Amino acid sequence: MTSIAIVGAGPQLGLAIARTFGSQGFDVALISRNRDKLDGLVGKLTAEGITAAAFPADVLDRDALTQALKDAAARFGGIDVLEYSPVGTFGVTALTAPATTDPSHVEFEMNFQLYGAIAATKAVLPSMREAGAGTLLYTTGAGSIWPDPRVANVNAAAAALRNWAMNLHKELADADTGVQAAHVGIDVSIGTAVIPGLPTARPEQISPLYWELHTTKRDRAELVFKL
Repeated sequence: MTSIAIVGAGPQLGLAIARTFGSQGFDVALISRNRDKLDGLVGKLTAEGITAAAFPADVLDRDALTQALKDAAARFGGIDVLEYSPVGTFGVTALTAPATTDPSHVEFEMNFQLYGAIAATKAVLPSMREAGAGTLLYTTGAGSIWPDPRVANVNAAAAALRNWAMNLHKELADADTGVQAAHVGIDVSIGTAVIPGLPTARPEQISPLYWELHTTKRDRAELVFKL
């Protein structure tokens, strides 16, 4: 049996990724802070014939995140794919332009995006390396590639995560571990407009990229979704 753990699961991209992998026979572990929302997502997936379970944890709580992933691995007999989606921070953090950014403006984003990804990876990578197979996927907005000064603090942390993920890809590939690591950059707003002037896309348009990185494009360190 194969399984995917989606960290930062929500009703947009997280649910679409769950459906994409679930339709291919994957069990789905959903991880985010709010159990009620997770239970609602589990209910939708279950009604569609997909085996799913909720594992509530805040990515800012490293111990809780690690335990949630361990619980998911125990439930499903391991984690074959980790997808980390630290998107959707708009509204919970102040957005700052470069000249007005203080260290504190970036600190939350670094904890949420980069450090959370590192903690999640450390929880699943050893067993993947032992098995000689696995996929690690990390999502950011495309500001990690093409910075937008309106969201400079978010972009700074996203760029750090992108850099780390692409370095991880090279390390794992060079060592011939059988484990794929890759970054997905999303150059649209998902569902509804967040940043003025940025086009919007449905999550179902984006989720196939994750399946491609797991299957046919395992040599790629990055895919970018654009309209």
